[in-house]
Amino acid sequence: MTSIIYDEQHQVLIITPETMPEDHDFELWASIFLHHTEISVQEFEQGADRHLQRFRFKEEHFNLNFEHYSASVWISGEGAFAEELLGDLRSIIA
Repeated sequence: MTSIIYDEQHQVLIITPETMPEDHDFELWASIFLHHTEISVQEFEQGADRHLQRFRFKEEHFNLNFEHYSASVWISGEGAFAEELLGDLRSIIA
């Protein structure tokens, strides 16, 4: 089961999947993880160690981040309005 914790201090959702995706599978994993009628998946960026899936929720922009070497997955909002919606976002993806 995937754990989703709201880190209020850093204004992010920390995602701890039961099985961490491999870096080459992250785009597919992200599309499945974010599959919801209220979420619109946008562009995907892939780097050597870090990948980013942009998406929209309630007209605000968010990033689903993946860092391979630290095995970290988290969601950050782009701006104050997005950060205020992190609790609502957590409710629909949990």
